[in-house]
Amino acid sequence: MRSTPEEVRATILKLAKEGMPQSRIGLALRDDYGVPLAKPLLGKSIGRVLAQEKASPKVPQDLQDLIERAQRVQRHLKIHHSDRKNVHSLELVEAKIYRLSKYYKKRGMLSNDFKYTAVVAQLA
Repeated sequence: MRSTPEEVRATILKLAKEGMPQSRIGLALRDDYGVPLAKPLLGKSIGRVLAQEKASPKVPQDLQDLIERAQRVQRHLKIHHSDRKNVHSLELVEAKIYRLSKYYKKRGMLSNDFKYTAVVAQLA
């Protein structure tokens, strides 16, 4: 079954409006719609299509994933107070969040008023 670029673009926008992140859109295109790769068909990536249509998320997906990972570790540490290994892993994840947010602010992909507050100081 052949898909036209217009159909794939419409499908990408429909899935994005449903709240699906870019990586899940790529998987859905591959598994459900039979489009193995969107970039050769469209000439641009899924992220570029979303950016052109003003449908890209406010926070980039990799930064959002790191924030969710930090929240999971924080929930774990609320239950297991003496788990020092995961306190260190939370420090590392939060350092990655700071570095990545700084990078995205320089590139203009993230608003300058974005602020992530650390919880590590409260746990120690």
